[in-house]
Amino acid sequence: MAKPKFKQRCALCKKNMVVMYSQRQFPVCVECHMKQINQPVDDPQYKELLDIPETLYKQSSFLRNIKQSYLRFGSLTEKQIAAFKKTVEDLKNPQKQESEDAEG
Repeated sequence: MAKPKFKQRCALCKKNMVVMYSQRQFPVCVECHMKQINQPVDDPQYKELLDIPETLYKQSSFLRNIKQSYLRFGSLTEKQIAAFKKTVEDLKNPQKQESEDAEG
């Protein structure tokens, strides 16, 4: 993962600081991002996919961005779905990933 370069205030609430990795990154804190993606999912296929614990969304900005993409566009690509599933699995079982890294 890229090293943090600087902190900047959230552009929406202007209260919380956000760790920025790039100049082009839009500064949104976890609380504001969670408010944006806290909308119901109607499609049964995506409802099952995106119905994960809120703690995982708080841990990973990638998962929040994927859900935000779904809410914005109404669908996801196969690669987005595969990456989402892999990231959720890695976050649920972090010890399994560490043992594989130690072996290789």
